[in-house]
Amino acid sequence: MDMKAVVNERQREKKNIFGNIDIRAYTMIGALVAIWIFFGLLNDTFLSARNLSNLFTQMSVTAILAIGMVLVIVAGHIDLSVGSIVGLTGGIAAILSNWMGMPTSVVIASTLAAGVLIGMIQGWLVAYRAIPAFIVTLGGMMIFRGALMGITKSTTIPISDANFIALGSAYFTNSFGLILAVVAIAALVTSTLKKRKSRQQYGFSVAPLSLDMAKVIAISALIVLFVLTMNSYKGIPFPIIFVIGLALIFSFIANKTTFGRHVYAIGGNVEAARLSGIHIQRHTMMLFVFTGLLSAIAALVLTARLSSATISAGQMYELNAIAACVIGGTSLMGGSGTIVGAIIGAMVMTSLDNGMSLLGMETFWQYIVKGSILVLAVWIDIASRKKQTH
Repeated sequence: MDMKAVVNERQREKKNIFGNIDIRAYTMIGALVAIWIFFGLLNDTFLSARNLSNLFTQMSVTAILAIGMVLVIVAGHIDLSVGSIVGLTGGIAAILSNWMGMPTSVVIASTLAAGVLIGMIQGWLVAYRAIPAFIVTLGGMMIFRGALMGITKSTTIPISDANFIALGSAYFTNSFGLILAVVAIAALVTSTLKKRKSRQQYGFSVAPLSLDMAKVIAISALIVLFVLTMNSYKGIPFPIIFVIGLALIFSFIANKTTFGRHVYAIGGNVEAARLSGIHIQRHTMMLFVFTGLLSAIAALVLTARLSSATISAGQMYELNAIAACVIGGTSLMGGSGTIVGAIIGAMVMTSLDNGMSLLGMETFWQYIVKGSILVLAVWIDIASRKKQTH
């Protein structure tokens, strides 16, 4: 690390001993808890193990899409086609499974390959032909929806392969959940201590050990509570494991790799990134490959959970993914955003949907509430940025 950068960082953090705490992330968690308490008080069913299990399963598709959308938005782009890619690749999976009788492994591999190919084509148009991502993906949204109607003949294609259906509806046993909790807590403790040691090594200020331990205990309690709640119903839903695994992988890519640092640099200042020697075109194309791949994974989960592919599958999912990112703290100006924040945002959006549905609120009110929260989130982001500049 450059010594000048180290000194500057040290000076900044000495102004605030709690400088390494992501206040916005904890605010979002607090808002999510408040939403759960609110709906729990109004409807006893909301906080039941069965409903929470369904809620996490419903959230999985939006969360998977949001994971890829975060990096695209951070780099200063947008992808409006992910919902249609979900529909198209889900239709491809259903055709391969039902009409052609392909084994599950071939269906999965072919669906993922289709998602990667779609992402590669769109990424190439954005990166190497300089067509704005908004236009490319808006066109893609219509093209892929039309292609879905064409290949499925505008019919619903049922899925009968039990192995395929298990991708979206299976549950892990209670013992697996407990093992997962132990591993997660051990990883949390290790990473917290390692981070403290690293910061101290470079002379950065660190929060009091008691505060870090309190955070670890609180998060560990939430992990245990989650596992016990899921186990009290049927176990941990399989789609949630997809979300956890993909979140870990892409968080590592975003925070621990050169590629991830370059993506944030591109979003922060594209000209400075170009002058620094960052291969902007290659990175941009790769981001759209990621969104295509993640859309195909989301399609597999959704199609398996519904046991069918329909021409309406994935509609409006792109807006839900973008909303999840923005609510979770990703700036539409580019340069900032986190995978964890996007997942929290996805949980907020799904909780609102689930809670309002349980209360019997009319659909138009649900749209008004979610739209208002999205506008409020952007307003807060812009206000906080203005405050930081002053």
